[in-house]
Amino acid sequence: MKSVPHATSLRRAPVQRRSAERLTRILDACAELLDEVGYDALSTRAVALRAGVPIGSVYRFFGNKRQMADALAQRNLERYTERVTERLKKARTGDWRAAMDAVLDEYLAMKRTAPGFSLVDFGNQIPVGVRQAEPNTRVADRLTDLLSGYLGRTPDDELRRVFLVAVESADTLVQLAFRTDPAGDEAIITETRELLRAYLGRVLD
Repeated sequence: MKSVPHATSLRRAPVQRRSAERLTRILDACAELLDEVGYDALSTRAVALRAGVPIGSVYRFFGNKRQMADALAQRNLERYTERVTERLKKARTGDWRAAMDAVLDEYLAMKRTAPGFSLVDFGNQIPVGVRQAEPNTRVADRLTDLLSGYLGRTPDDELRRVFLVAVESADTLVQLAFRTDPAGDEAIITETRELLRAYLGRVLD
């Protein structure tokens, strides 16, 4: 079963396929309800009802809604990584501009279409509304590991620092774009892309 969060975010990791499918339904329901009612009004009981599972099934995996939102954020990161990986299969190896476009485009696509994503992201806004630095470090590390081979670079501390700066910069500007326009202000997104190209070109060209 793809896109199940890492076991550390769960009380109990799913072992059987049926259990993994139930977890997927719970997280799907959580994501839908986040968009509909927001985090404050979200409840484990409402998630169980929407998912069509007993409330005990929710508590089998999660102690509270915060843990559920964190698991959703981890699943978002896994799905994002999968999407970027698929894009890179169609790009020319070593083309960092194509890689950067894939990274930014897939993030924007999830921001616009993935249920619950605008509220929990990759964990940046858990508790909802509070942006934290740690998830961006996790994203930067994931991208370093994913892109280093594609770019023919060593995943050393310098490359990790470069990607962390790029992720932090893009995160701030994308948030600005979506505050300016709920669909994402295209002019700000264009400026974000140009800024990333100028910064990464200094290091990767």
